[in-house]
Amino acid sequence: ATKAHIKLNTKRLYQADGYAVKELLKVTSVLYGAMNTQGGERADLPEEDSTKFKFDLGSKIADLKAARQLASEITSKGAVLYDLLGKEVELREARTESIARPLEINEAEKVMKIAISSVLEEVQKTKDTLNNVALDEANLEAKIEKRKLELERSQKRLQTLQSVRPAFMDEYEKIEKQLQKQYSTYLEKFRNLTYMEQLLDDQRRTEQEMFE
Repeated sequence: ATKAHIKLNTKRLYQADGYAVKELLKVTSVLYGAMNTQGGERADLPEEDSTKFKFDLGSKIADLKAARQLASEITSKGAVLYDLLGKEVELREARTESIARPLEINEAEKVMKIAISSVLEEVQKTKDTLNNVALDEANLEAKIEKRKLELERSQKRLQTLQSVRPAFMDEYEKIEKQLQKQYSTYLEKFRNLTYMEQLLDDQRRTEQEMFE
């Protein structure tokens, strides 16, 4: 715009509104006028230069399209920049306030010490918990080992008792044989008694029938 002696209001460009369009029209009007002027001058060219003229015209059209695209990008980026510049006042006040605020080193150091102390306390609690877990684990393993030893002793005692024949077993077996013999005798006598009772009942029934 400076080389073409075109004066643009950059503030209006950054506003990205109707005024920005008017500013951009200044550039496009110059470009369009230049295209028309060059087109009129080229109209009187000889026939042999028509191909070169068409090539130049196509190149200028491409340049115009590129200029339009560039103008669109400038407008878009200008709008973003305008919004950022609009926030600069508020940001500048906050920045100035932060810079002017005195840095309270003692207070910050106090807060840091409290935080470090809290972290160290949590670390110590974690260590104590881990130590207690290790102690409980050791006690549990000792109890398990003790139970295993007691179980092994009980099993050995049981095996010993099973392998040793008691002194009264001989007498027990002798008495058991006598009882079995007496039981067999009892069964035989019981069968005989039952048979005799059956015969007696039959005899009585026969005699009764004879009298009747």
